[in-house]
Amino acid sequence: MTRFGQTLTILFGASLGVAACTDSIDTSNTPTDPSQSGSTTGSDTNTFDHDNNGISVWDLIDRLTKEGPPSFSAQVHGCTKPHITTLGHILTSVGINAANATASSAGQLYTSGAAALSGPNFGARVKEGLAVTISGASREFDIFAAGAQEIITNVPNLARCKDASGAAAQLFDTSTPPKCQASGLTCILGVPATQAHLDLCNLTITRASTPQIGQRMAVAVMMAAAYTCE
Repeated sequence: MTRFGQTLTILFGASLGVAACTDSIDTSNTPTDPSQSGSTTGSDTNTFDHDNNGISVWDLIDRLTKEGPPSFSAQVHGCTKPHITTLGHILTSVGINAANATASSAGQLYTSGAAALSGPNFGARVKEGLAVTISGASREFDIFAAGAQEIITNVPNLARCKDASGAAAQLFDTSTPPKCQASGLTCILGVPATQAHLDLCNLTITRASTPQIGQRMAVAVMMAAAYTCE
């Protein structure tokens, strides 16, 4: 037999031996199905422990019944800031002079606050931002705080703050310390004032260093609560 024939014989015999060694299949380590609830492809020591448990169909139905479908609940619970133009109309409607150029006045803070309020940049083709940001919320509260005294002074003279008989609304009574009045809060909030509104308003006054500062802070707090979200 030639050397080449001997080599073929050896290779053929080795292949038969390998096949004989693999006749049986080891079933001692059965692989798990990673798609099953509660299982992972690794372990707690080498992977992040994700919660793979599925939600109960009855819990899902109960949630949808209470909250509505995601397309609806996302809009109900969303919060976008008022457009800058809308904010100007709000200020004017509660007695603030939005065109006031006096330094640190509500009008000056408003007209110079486009950048902080995420105003549009038409030259750069950037539209107005609608998200409530820290800078925007801070500037808006500064505007309300600066214009609080204008609101207090002008509320009794505003047409929107008079009832059907023509009686003017009042934000505060003449007691010491002054107490917040539902008619005035209803006027600046745009919705009927509740006892919770009155309690927060009065608490702000009592915690301030002086009643006058407390009145201005109370008005600013009520305005921020009503108009931070559109």
